[in-house]
Amino acid sequence: MKKLTTDDVRNLYEYEKIRDDFRRRIIALKQHRRLPVGDKVSLVFENRETVRFQVQEMIRAERMVDEGRIQDEIDVYNQILPDSGELSATLFIEITTPADIKPELDRFQGVDRGDCVFFELGGRTRVYGRFEEGHSKEDKISAVHYVRFPFTRVEQDRFRDTTVTLDLVIDHPNYAARTSLTTEQREALAQDFEGASVGVG
Repeated sequence: MKKLTTDDVRNLYEYEKIRDDFRRRIIALKQHRRLPVGDKVSLVFENRETVRFQVQEMIRAERMVDEGRIQDEIDVYNQILPDSGELSATLFIEITTPADIKPELDRFQGVDRGDCVFFELGGRTRVYGRFEEGHSKEDKISAVHYVRFPFTRVEQDRFRDTTVTLDLVIDHPNYAARTSLTTEQREALAQDFEGASVGVG
């Protein structure tokens, strides 16, 4: 997927004028790109528009005007974008009760190692997630992770084929859940294999 450049983002003044509309469009876009898996985990599959929104919001929050800082921010978020034949997601472990955050997060130790998170095609073929390192230690795990799913050409074709069952699965000793993708979710994510990105503003 084509990386973002400074030409893709607006300055603070210009962004404020379009922000409300842009946010509404991103919310609509994410309807088919956010997949809950069980009651404590969701994955948001990123493309150029979701990442562009995050960059714009960071520029706004930090009041960035220096081109060097803006480029640094773009470089960081470009690492989230999927490469050809990949899907790339931000995985959120969602715990809302403050007292439960540490003990519940501790139960997810190891979810970002091994083969705990995967797509299952046709009940047999598995495409395992590969996590960005640095978001967990032996005794601590982050609530946010970045994960990529590399698909072969054959697996991409099966992903698109609505006659083939398609589930997103988490199989961890302390958390087992799966969700079946809808046709709309399939179509939205399949665009990412070829680097397509639906513009929203």
